[in-house]
Amino acid sequence: MAAIVPHHYVTGVVAAGGTPLLLPPVGTDESVLDILDGLIVIGGVDVDPSNYGSEAHPLTAAQPERDDHDLRLTRAALTQGVPLFAICRGAQILNVAMGGTLYQHVPDLLPESRYQPSPGVFGEVEFSTAPGTLTAELLGEQATAPCYHHQSIEHLGTGLKATAWAPDDTIEAVECTSTPGWALGVQFHPEENPEDARLFTGFIEAATAYQQQKHQNQQEQTLEQESRA
Repeated sequence: MAAIVPHHYVTGVVAAGGTPLLLPPVGTDESVLDILDGLIVIGGVDVDPSNYGSEAHPLTAAQPERDDHDLRLTRAALTQGVPLFAICRGAQILNVAMGGTLYQHVPDLLPESRYQPSPGVFGEVEFSTAPGTLTAELLGEQATAPCYHHQSIEHLGTGLKATAWAPDDTIEAVECTSTPGWALGVQFHPEENPEDARLFTGFIEAATAYQQQKHQNQQEQTLEQESRA
């Protein structure tokens, strides 16, 4: 047994100026967010459909213990305003955490889709972004990115809005509008294209701003306590 994270997630954080801290999906404690400046929920296996009230598709392969870990930390980050960057499965977790549902097998809906060309082989998706959104601010009106998934967002969770779509209307990005803080989910895999660091850079900038604000709040609390002493 091992708890591992694909290398490109870690190097993506470092290249953007951050320091990665890995959180294995055991012994989950939401208070760990108190020492973090941001949270990335990465890709991986399917989300268990029991989390959104559906029966499992024959090709759905889930890890319930990881679902519990990711859902708990995602909800805590949203509540606390900790910057959240949700990638592929992470975007699906974000949607389910907000009460949304998933298509369990995209080829059933789109037989010609190439989001998961073959085991271990990434496809490429082109998408358009919604004007005036964080997604558009970071990526422009159109972009391409590596992709690898057979599930996708169906009904959006409450407080989420879609901000990017593939030509076949697959939702490629979502943003949270109902909670404080920076929260972006993408269906694709930006870490697999290290030459395009825009999303990781945006996340680290948000985490840095969060850290500075947190430090300022702590200083103000200390001064207030001292003034009362």
